[in-house]
Amino acid sequence: MLRVDIEKQLGEFSLHAAFESEGRVTGLFGASGAGKTSLVNMIAGLLRPDRGTIIVDGETLDDTARGIHVPAWRRRIGYVFQDSRLFPHLDVRQNLDYGRRMNGLTDDAEQKKRVTGLLDIGHLLDRRPGKLSGGERQRVALGRALLAKPRLLLLDEPLGALDEGRRAEILPYLVKLRDEARIPMVYVSHDAAEMRQLATQIVLLQGGRVSSVGGVKVLS
Repeated sequence: MLRVDIEKQLGEFSLHAAFESEGRVTGLFGASGAGKTSLVNMIAGLLRPDRGTIIVDGETLDDTARGIHVPAWRRRIGYVFQDSRLFPHLDVRQNLDYGRRMNGLTDDAEQKKRVTGLLDIGHLLDRRPGKLSGGERQRVALGRALLAKPRLLLLDEPLGALDEGRRAEILPYLVKLRDEARIPMVYVSHDAAEMRQLATQIVLLQGGRVSSVGGVKVLS
């Protein structure tokens, strides 16, 4: 369960969003500048709301009235950005292991095998990011986030920097992730076709406000 009820002033832009979701994939949909990334950054703990609450799985991560703000590193939330943000000097195996080590988790060979199989990246382990395609880099970024064992995975337009062919290549992996990984996701996009294929619940943002919450019908 994800519960959000926040307000944030960002220069002249005002964000006020309130919604609840129990969906496997909560889609944040809206045009550029609607407030999607700012909202995801608040869920991640990278940005603090001016007012309001954020609750994940019954745990309060932000509550301005009670002075609660759990720092990002303690939230157990994975974040995959539009650009993969892999470390260029590390190979894929080392990049995958980074999140686990930073979170002080013990090595889990079985989970690593499951994740590399799920994302079809086992044959890439010895390569550096510079030798990967854009789609391969995003799959490695997904794997790195999953191996940190998050309770929630945030994906901020992860296909936005890819051409149409690469998007078509990676979208099935995201569907597979939704169906098999059992980790709730918040998926940010302004592409209605992506949302229809992936999201189980959609939050429509317009001008910093939630205008609709529901199934794919909110996109029509």
